[in-house]
Amino acid sequence: MSASPLTLPAIAILGAGAMGGAIAQGLLAPSVTVTGGIRVTNRSREKAEALAGAGLVSLALADDPHANLKAVAGAHIVIVAVKPAMIVDLLTEIGGALEHDAIVVSVAAGVTTATMEAALPASIAVLRAMPNTPAHVGLGVTGIAAGSRATDADLALAEQLFGTVGETITLAEGRIDALSAVSGSGPAYVYLFMEKFTEAALALGFSETEARTMVESTFRGASELLVASGSSPAELRRQVTSPKGTTEQAIAVFEAAGLTGVFERATAAAIARARELAGD
Repeated sequence: MSASPLTLPAIAILGAGAMGGAIAQGLLAPSVTVTGGIRVTNRSREKAEALAGAGLVSLALADDPHANLKAVAGAHIVIVAVKPAMIVDLLTEIGGALEHDAIVVSVAAGVTTATMEAALPASIAVLRAMPNTPAHVGLGVTGIAAGSRATDADLALAEQLFGTVGETITLAEGRIDALSAVSGSGPAYVYLFMEKFTEAALALGFSETEARTMVESTFRGASELLVASGSSPAELRRQVTSPKGTTEQAIAVFEAAGLTGVFERATAAAIARARELAGD
């Protein structure tokens, strides 16, 4: 993610829940200027009020059933962040209110660009984006795939927008499910490993506070060191693992458990489920 000055055209975010809200916050960074402003929508007044102010116009569907139509009027980029089952109905609703050269970006899993294009006027470009939850702290990874009507300029705009909340990877739409299995679900894998590591520390007699401090600070420190060093994870692991030492013994246990196969099976299961959801 770059802090270089960035100017983006008017943006609407429909369904500014957890992920939509994170994207909105990224757009409010001091280095980002959104000409024409940012308009966001939510179903409830409470959620809308929580996002109001600070450079955002926040609209509640509970107060105005036409809030989505008002939000997209004049917007060049429209981010659709509602549940997958709601995407087609929402696109059908807003299609006639979109600017003729608008770009629609969906962050919903399983809904293809072809499905979205079929629900929108022929002049509207469509892209898919798959961000992950570290976007909330500006450290996300977002995969971006362009639909058949999107130009290189449309794709570049999407990359700039999602660059405000972390790193971006542009890929073919057929790779979105694989990306989701790695970076999309990846934070949960890390949390699971931390959870089990904390349980092991508790079993060794440490208090919960001590165990959490050791595990969480170790993960954070290891990640920061990886970034700062420019080394690969394998190289840093070798530096910690002295021959015939204690770490070598622990690593041997992990290897004996077949971790490579476990990760391969886990990501394959995630991809299979994504494809099932796409067919629902």
